[in-house]
Amino acid sequence: MINKQLVNPGSIAVIGGSNNLQKPGGKILKNIIDGNYKGGLYVVNLKEKEVQGFKVYQSVHDLPEAELAILAIPAKNCSGTIEILATTKNTKAFIVISAGFSEENTEGAQLEKELVEIVNRTNGCLIGPNCIGILNSNYHGVFTSPIPRLHPSGCDFVSGSGATAVFIFESALPKGLTFANVFSVGNSAQTGIEDVLEYWDDNFDPEHSSKIKLLYIEHIKDPDRLLRHASSLIRKGCKIAAIKAGRSDAGKRAALSHTGAIASADSAVEALFRKAGIVRCFGREELTTVASIFMYKEFKGKNIAIITHAGGPAVMLTDALSEGGMNIPEINGPAANELLAQLNPGASVSNPIDILATGNKEQLSKIIDYCENRFDNIDAMIVIFGSTGLTPVFETYKILHEKMLHCSKPIYPILPSISSAEKEVQYFLNEGHINFPDEVVLGRALTKIFNAPLPAEEKIFLENIDIPKIRSLIDSCDSGYMSPEKIKQLLEAANIPVVNEDIATTRRKALAIARETGYPLAIKVIGPVHKSDVGGVTLNIKSDHHLLAEFKRMMQIKGVTGVLIQKMETGTELFIGAKYEPRFGHVIICGLGGIFVEVLDDFSSGLAPLTFNEAYSMIKSLKSYRIIKGARGQQGVNEDKFAEIIVRLSSLLRFATEIKEIDLNPLIGNLDKITVVDARINIQKLKES
Repeated sequence: MINKQLVNPGSIAVIGGSNNLQKPGGKILKNIIDGNYKGGLYVVNLKEKEVQGFKVYQSVHDLPEAELAILAIPAKNCSGTIEILATTKNTKAFIVISAGFSEENTEGAQLEKELVEIVNRTNGCLIGPNCIGILNSNYHGVFTSPIPRLHPSGCDFVSGSGATAVFIFESALPKGLTFANVFSVGNSAQTGIEDVLEYWDDNFDPEHSSKIKLLYIEHIKDPDRLLRHASSLIRKGCKIAAIKAGRSDAGKRAALSHTGAIASADSAVEALFRKAGIVRCFGREELTTVASIFMYKEFKGKNIAIITHAGGPAVMLTDALSEGGMNIPEINGPAANELLAQLNPGASVSNPIDILATGNKEQLSKIIDYCENRFDNIDAMIVIFGSTGLTPVFETYKILHEKMLHCSKPIYPILPSISSAEKEVQYFLNEGHINFPDEVVLGRALTKIFNAPLPAEEKIFLENIDIPKIRSLIDSCDSGYMSPEKIKQLLEAANIPVVNEDIATTRRKALAIARETGYPLAIKVIGPVHKSDVGGVTLNIKSDHHLLAEFKRMMQIKGVTGVLIQKMETGTELFIGAKYEPRFGHVIICGLGGIFVEVLDDFSSGLAPLTFNEAYSMIKSLKSYRIIKGARGQQGVNEDKFAEIIVRLSSLLRFATEIKEIDLNPLIGNLDKITVVDARINIQKLKES
């Protein structure tokens, strides 16, 4: 558990402190000194008598009491040192920056286990090992550089990788992004990402705590805990962006034969972040850009005015915003004409508002005023203004600075001339602003934030879901694939609509079903899991002769025990699948069927149980969403019914954890109804000992 001694220690002992700034022990001591640490600072070094102006203790036995110890010594010496400090020096917090533990070999893993046992036994807190340390306004306990700008309202940041944390600093510095607290947890032997989130959540102060949290995650040890505290922080007014490294394509191995198997570990992460309300990023530049947007006034709406003196960047920005669902509304009418009259010949105010390379600071000021006060269809502004070589931009940036202070609508500055106008850009950053050097990165980050859902409600939809029937059916099944009869009963217990169908094992029964159901029909073999692979599916049967011929052929296929006869449904093919992912639970995926999932990988994921808001968010995030809405004169799909089936399936799975994979593929949907026409369910039960 993170404690006061770790965050704000009254005294620090650097074990392995050195005069050599090329060594971690030397650099971390230097950073603590340069950070003007106010508490007691002690150094242990076996060979030196004085280190960076401090008296040296040649043994930890000789140290006075120290609240925090930072260890930069060989891994094999760490557990003995921590034992002494914890039991004789009242040390309650430890940062082990040393490597050579579980990340290296089994022997190192044992050493790491010993550290944890000692710290836990003495009720202490351990960060690391194999980390860069901790950085906050109290002390600069890291051995790396650069040290980012620190500010109480800057970002809180936790990283599972020390090197990546440093690279994220490098990305943040040119933008002007600041930090409040940085935790590098390394191997997370005792304290990991979830622990830091819990600490931020439990100690959140709306008046003083940072409201921006950044995460770089390599392993999610406790998804439920991460979800609980991230959701709680966002509900308290925080914004969270995260990178989860280690994406894998392994979960797509069965895309052509079983869509439920597409739900991979990465799908689980995507679903977890969606449920929590975390903005997921995939790179350092994207993460620091999203964080920079968080630092500005909250953007309410989706209509943006692009103000520029360069046409190309405005076009690229417009594309990036439009592709993400944001609007660049046309500006016209009397106020627009009035503004245009005050600009140079050839300028445009239609949006993007182009003041040309000859535009000046007065014109920029006037445009911002019109967007703020006269154009009601504008929610935010993006200003692209670099050095053209014609006029200096210092005074222009001063005006931009003043407008950003007083406008109620957010203004996002793109100042690309970080070399030719370096001094002017630095002035702008020193005034407390953040710069976005690249318009496309900004545009994509804005759309990512715009499309991120709010944290999901913590409830399960149970209306007309027969839980006792679901449990009875699951309990009656053995491990393996469920029979079609029981699949139908299970889906009906959750009130999920299933196509009218019946099973025939004789010619007479096949004809009787056809008489009752009516043509056209679809028929499928029962027995083989992959029906299409054995020629076990025939569609659009319109006569008794065709039906009996196909029935005879299918009954001769190896392993076939019967033929499923269904009413042919018409509409758009959809799919819903789910897979049980250890530690996460059921990951549900949805999308359009056919080429959209098999070739284009167009699907979205959610973590059961799902709310209706989550289901709608999943549907709307599909690239093929316009087809669901109805495109090019084609009938769309009933979005409400699609969302309801997704939610009902998620509730079913909540009470049937034995289901490891489920595949509703396809569902056939139109504006009136959506019906499951084929389903496979794989159950795996624990073996009794």
